[in-house]
Amino acid sequence: MVRKPAKLKVIPLGGLNEIGKNMTAIEYKDEIIVIDCGLSFPEDEMLGIDIVIPDITYLLKNRDKVKGIFLTHGHEDHIGALPYVLKKLNVPIYGTKLTIGLVEVKLKEHKLNNVKLNRVKPKDKISLNFMEVEFIKATHSIPDACSIAIHTELGTIFHTGDFKVDYTPIDGDVMDFHRIAELGKKGVLLMLADSTNVERSGYAMSERTVGSSLDDIFSNAKRRIIVATFASNIHRVQQIINAAYKYNKKIAVSGRSMVNVVNVASDLGYLTLPEDILIDLNEINNYSHDELVIITTGSQGEPMSALSRMAASEHRKMEIEPGDLVVISAHAIPGNEKTVSKVINQLFEKGAEVIYDDLADIHVSGHACQEELKLMHRLVNPKYFIPVHGEYRHLKQHAELAASLGMPKQNIFTITTGSVVEFDRNSARVAGHVPSGNILVDGLGVGDVGNIVLRDRKHLSEDGLMVVVVTIAKENGKVISGPDIISRGFVYVRESEDLIEKAKVVVREALTQCENRQIREWAYLKNAIKDELKNYLYERTKRNPMILPIIMEV
Repeated sequence: MVRKPAKLKVIPLGGLNEIGKNMTAIEYKDEIIVIDCGLSFPEDEMLGIDIVIPDITYLLKNRDKVKGIFLTHGHEDHIGALPYVLKKLNVPIYGTKLTIGLVEVKLKEHKLNNVKLNRVKPKDKISLNFMEVEFIKATHSIPDACSIAIHTELGTIFHTGDFKVDYTPIDGDVMDFHRIAELGKKGVLLMLADSTNVERSGYAMSERTVGSSLDDIFSNAKRRIIVATFASNIHRVQQIINAAYKYNKKIAVSGRSMVNVVNVASDLGYLTLPEDILIDLNEINNYSHDELVIITTGSQGEPMSALSRMAASEHRKMEIEPGDLVVISAHAIPGNEKTVSKVINQLFEKGAEVIYDDLADIHVSGHACQEELKLMHRLVNPKYFIPVHGEYRHLKQHAELAASLGMPKQNIFTITTGSVVEFDRNSARVAGHVPSGNILVDGLGVGDVGNIVLRDRKHLSEDGLMVVVVTIAKENGKVISGPDIISRGFVYVRESEDLIEKAKVVVREALTQCENRQIREWAYLKNAIKDELKNYLYERTKRNPMILPIIMEV
């Protein structure tokens, strides 16, 4: 019997048709490697959910094949799901020094001590039996970002990771164009590329342009300066530190994630802190306002972030005061515009001066715009292409961009999370689908909240709850006490006594009818209460609260 030649499979488990939750599996023969393991934040209708992580059912079914998780960089949408995934699938982790440093903090918080962490450097290659994984220097809004090349006997897969083309990065480490071009010259079977900024024409500006804007702001500031940015944007934090040092100011850090990242980055040498510039947040009252810079989280208006708590006067250690200068050094991520706007309004109401993206060049993107994407396509010159890291519109436009550069449309795959794309030397096709989707994390519960629970939460949030308590006799089924009615989120009982009393009458009549027909089954009694009460309440209020009958027998 002739064995079929092995196919090379690419299986995105997250990051397609969404922003965040990036995760891709590459399978060849009996080996699987995973690129990134990120989280995303819940959508508005995911009530009470903390974070969303990828469904790894396919990896768990093939756990013996999984050889490791290879990380492109240390942002939450690429490493945030690791603590949850590693509890079920403990495999080696590979990443650059800073990336592994940030992972270590996450694993420590989750009390995971037995994970094998492997530090790599750009140009390092990790050899498996049938694949070789190569890390290639990239530039992004966090140091130590890499693209990843996977070499197999069928060809090379090139995954850009998140990237931008910055010829003057803050750390001086320019993207390894030479190696990328070399791979392109040898021949690349497939490229997967970041699509986040495909809608923007031109080039992303260099991070250094933010430095000159910050310098102008700091030179003219007369009071305390509060700068909000992404905790993981270490290059931005370095430029804030540089400006503060230039104008003889002390720096305090607020926000747990910001404190963690500053500690890790400075310990590992990615942040340069002049001596005695950093003070504890508890010490800020020892200095005059014009001597202080506060670096904080909350650039996206997150409700529990440090800046949001300052704006709402809920921060335990500091208050926004009239004359404070607040710089929000970030774009609002799509979907966060309302929360960012709310925080800005609250800051203005407190008398602060606020500088945000619309008013000054205080943020540049870490993702490639159209001209940078074109450069990457030309350098890599892949045979096949899969756009990743974006909503459907981003993937679609990136596919069109690739086609405009001359790539045959049949070689471009605009797919969904869970799709399996199979490759051999001469062809590629979508060959099915694996289990995929969202696993919802709520508190300590991972995956125990699904669509039915979310539907109930939505119902409760929109219409409230009415609990009906009835006690019946075991012998004959007669009502001994009640019905008593408890309302939450529907009507205020003291102001709606007439409605509640009539609701009790409706329940009593429903039970009397059941009693006359000698119906004693609890399920039937509960349904009778629900149906009659639902009709009455809708008729009176045009609302449909969740009705929860509780029947007790004595």
